[in-house]
Amino acid sequence: MSKILIIEDDDQIRKMLRQMLERGGYEVFDAPNGKDGNRAFRKNPVDLIITDIFMPEMDGLETIIELRRDFPQLKIIAISGGARGGSFDFLPIAESFGAAKILKKPFTREEILNAVKEVLEAKA
Repeated sequence: MSKILIIEDDDQIRKMLRQMLERGGYEVFDAPNGKDGNRAFRKNPVDLIITDIFMPEMDGLETIIELRRDFPQLKIIAISGGARGGSFDFLPIAESFGAAKILKKPFTREEILNAVKEVLEAKA
């Protein structure tokens, strides 16, 4: 069973993702921001990280940069509903920093499960 860490500051989205992934057969852990997520991953490595972009403490871009620097083979999916107070899309930047897949919120259960399966099955 693959292990996934969700890093998302919105409690409802984090719980929804957890339910979707657990029902999909994955073992799921979560964290409310990049700082806690980074710490959680270092204590208990997972097969995949799903991270939001806009979060307090440490945002998703910083999280991706730091984790990919220390764990170059780590598989990451970046998710975002768009910039707060603006229309700039940071998902392509997340991809250039090492996210294997990007998804714009809102996404469907099928879209997230397909993305997870695709990234986990991809050769590192």
